[in-house]
Amino acid sequence: MDIILAPWPWYVSGPLIALTMAVLILLGKTFGMSSNLRTVCSMAGAGKAADFFKFDWKAQRWNLIVVLGVAIGGFIAQNYLSPDKAVAIQPEIITQLEDYGFKSAGKAYMPMELFSTEALTNAKMLLLLILGGFLVGFGARYAGGCTSGHAISGLSNLQLPSLIAVIGFFIGGLFMVHILFPFIF
Repeated sequence: MDIILAPWPWYVSGPLIALTMAVLILLGKTFGMSSNLRTVCSMAGAGKAADFFKFDWKAQRWNLIVVLGVAIGGFIAQNYLSPDKAVAIQPEIITQLEDYGFKSAGKAYMPMELFSTEALTNAKMLLLLILGGFLVGFGARYAGGCTSGHAISGLSNLQLPSLIAVIGFFIGGLFMVHILFPFIF
């Protein structure tokens, strides 16, 4: 028998995020997920091929714990804190997504048409995943950080570049959903 616990409410998880950020600020550390990829690549010796990876990665080892925590937390949330395997989506949006070919809309958190092993055999989906991954990686590098780094850490530090980046993320997301997404599918 599975015991399903309810997710933490915002008034518990929000202050915990704020407390974590306060501790990081006091310790002089910044938070971000994309920096972990740089750290891992540096650990693997990528500094021999590109100057971008030549830095003291040992000073960033603490941030790799975040990656481990995300993986463990995601597993716990999916398997023990999610009473329903489907995401709550408005019926009109489900119908619209089904018209685009997403039959799993409203039935799963991740659309199986994009995130399954079968999607890797579809040339169009594979191309979209590779292009999307490249754009996310390029965007994170060009913006000097990812959405979590800018939106959580940068805004906590009242950094103007992070505010500009977050506004850009939202504009890009709206453009993708309302302009490109219907065109692609």
